[in-house]
Amino acid sequence: MADHDPARDPLYPDPRRQISPQERDALIAALDQVLPTDALLHHEEDLRPYECDGLSAYRRLPLAVILPHDLAQARAALGICRERGIPVTARGAGTGLSGGALPFPDGVLLSLARFNRILELDPVRRMARVQPGVRNLAISEAAAPHGLYYAPDPSSQIACSIGGNVAENSGGVHCLKYGLTVHNVLAVQMLTIEGELLTLGGEALDSPGYDLLALIHGSEGMLGIITEVTVRLLPKPERAQVLMAAFDDAQTAGEAVAGLIGAGIIPGGLEMMDNDAIRAAEDFVHAGYPVDAAAILLCELDGTEAEVSEQVMQVRNLLLDSGATEVRTARDEQERMRFWAGRKAAFPAVGRISPDYYCMDGTIPRRHLGRVLGGIAELSRGYGLRVANVFHAGDGNLHPLILFDANVPGELEKAEELGGQILELCVEVGGTITGEHGVGIEKINQMCVQFQPAELTQFHGVKAAFDPEGLLNPGKAVPTLHRCAEFGAMHVHRGQLPFPDLPRF
Repeated sequence: MADHDPARDPLYPDPRRQISPQERDALIAALDQVLPTDALLHHEEDLRPYECDGLSAYRRLPLAVILPHDLAQARAALGICRERGIPVTARGAGTGLSGGALPFPDGVLLSLARFNRILELDPVRRMARVQPGVRNLAISEAAAPHGLYYAPDPSSQIACSIGGNVAENSGGVHCLKYGLTVHNVLAVQMLTIEGELLTLGGEALDSPGYDLLALIHGSEGMLGIITEVTVRLLPKPERAQVLMAAFDDAQTAGEAVAGLIGAGIIPGGLEMMDNDAIRAAEDFVHAGYPVDAAAILLCELDGTEAEVSEQVMQVRNLLLDSGATEVRTARDEQERMRFWAGRKAAFPAVGRISPDYYCMDGTIPRRHLGRVLGGIAELSRGYGLRVANVFHAGDGNLHPLILFDANVPGELEKAEELGGQILELCVEVGGTITGEHGVGIEKINQMCVQFQPAELTQFHGVKAAFDPEGLLNPGKAVPTLHRCAEFGAMHVHRGQLPFPDLPRF
């Protein structure tokens, strides 16, 4: 994919100041005093792997990358950056899709890749205490001998880290029944920009005071550096059964989802793919999908043998009554895993049918699935770009994949504009601009559409309470009012913004 430098975007926040070569050299020298040689990178060829996250259209080199081995090194490096007013961007596995880990110009990238140990796994209390660089899937693998697992399962779970999951409040194909990351984390330990070590939450069902544990979920590295996470483990269900339903119309499939939930069924997972995604996944994984279907639903039911047996027939009849042309039940565990493998490989599979794709993330009320799918199809025709739809149908979390060719001048910008229109359609029907990927820099303009000036001011107030100097991941997630005015989503009275004293960066 061709580079898309945010510095050329007039809406991207400008650096507050340009750091001089002398200041850069002094920073590197100071960091070198507190970090071992292998924990500090500052040559260009060493920085290149850190220039972007999963949203590779946006790339920027940091001044330096620090890879601390322990908490003391992280705290010391953070202190040096604060003393010099150097912005710091935390990075986990780099699988994020909203530019949340894009380095700040004249800033330092703090990688937590070496914080990768499972510190404690207690099968009796059903919890695990892990460092932020532990892979999502590794937690379930470690818990498996005890008949336990960690429920949130993003498609990137084989690679994504638990610290990044907290920062973005990640979901997954089973989040409908078992919740997002925020519903499965008991406690978080984090470093503030001042170097204070905080513990939010605990092993009890509730903690006194403000619910800061929920606040840190989805905070995108803007409030603190996550250094430890305590997660809840669940017992593996006695039985899990997947049904695959085919439809000859995507909107009908969307309406079937609303009917299923309306009947009181809460599946372990309920996913939808349209024809473009079906064909791509089938060619890639050979999951056994019907390639002529306009859309398929994957519905997983889990629980005891008796309740799953009863629900399988009930769901089968509901899907047929809702317009399904075929309903197939996985014959065995191997076929069940193939059905899910196709869904989880849908993103890379779509990459095989288009030079580039732009993955969006929005959430809508389930009752509007049919309407929004129709709206996406209309927008797709209007922009002349194909859109493959893959999403968590049960909770209305959409992942439209906009297919384009970055080598064609203007196509990336057109894809971004189409993506913005899809997100604004989500807001129009009462939804939100993100469900699990975060805002980062990708959706920051649409934040201006979703929230009013007073709400944005409160967001900035929360940020200032944790990070008064604005050094942690600046320019991400929460737009300034000046930015919203430039985007055209805010009324400017006589040339003045409602809150003119807010910083412009």
